[in-house]
Amino acid sequence: MISDQQSLNLSPFMAIYDLVVPKDNMLRQINELVDFSFILEELRDKYCLDNGRNAVPPIRLFKYLLLKTIFDLSDVDVVERSKYDMSFKYFLEMAPEDPVIHSSTLTKFRKLRLKDTQLLDMLIQKSVELALEKDLIASNSIIVDATHTQARFNQKSPVEFLREKSKLLRKAVYQVDEHMKEKFPSKNVTEDLVDELQYNKQLIEVVNQAEAVSHYPKVKEKLNYLKELVEDHEEHLPSSDDPDARKGHKSADTSFFGYKTHIAMSEERLGKFPSPCS
Repeated sequence: MISDQQSLNLSPFMAIYDLVVPKDNMLRQINELVDFSFILEELRDKYCLDNGRNAVPPIRLFKYLLLKTIFDLSDVDVVERSKYDMSFKYFLEMAPEDPVIHSSTLTKFRKLRLKDTQLLDMLIQKSVELALEKDLIASNSIIVDATHTQARFNQKSPVEFLREKSKLLRKAVYQVDEHMKEKFPSKNVTEDLVDELQYNKQLIEVVNQAEAVSHYPKVKEKLNYLKELVEDHEEHLPSSDDPDARKGHKSADTSFFGYKTHIAMSEERLGKFPSPCS
């Protein structure tokens, strides 16, 4: 259940944010200049308004997804970081002493509440339009993060995206132990998604077994993120004779026909969508 009323935070510790989150912090600027109330309106029909326990505010959950996108974090790690990173808590509109959600809540939100294949695209696009209006985004170059879309955008393929993220994991590992390279599996050289997923699963297993390496924070974050990507892609493996647009399943009784593509991102690490293909 979600309430029509937004809760007012009366914590005596709110002044801490003025000390530890600078005025020029990107997350502070986004929070102060962008009105996210449209999120509540767009997601209102996904919740009950008069029955059940109070839900975690959908605006906060959506902001968690933005943080995931901006900082390339898994569900587990974005929640973990929000425990101690005051800029994250400020962005999430939490009091410094507030407990954070469980990561499974965020996973369920993005997989169940946002089952509509165009809803997340629309929400992020709207957020970026608001940020552009406030001059929070200046560049034209892009990087990407994964989501399902209805074959509307020409972005990196799933194989390219997985390769990019596995490369980041290997790089983080090499900074800790260069000799790990000898233990890694041979890289996949095909453009087949199943082959790429298999390579990444083998890579993940090797890093997992090297506990002295995998426990380093930078390695652990990249490892968790790659694990999440592999699980998400396996969950929605496409099945079609068309080599480009394919059919995949969002759940047991819902499906989409299109691509596993990626939201475009600016250098400021905020999403920006290209024009739809005609």
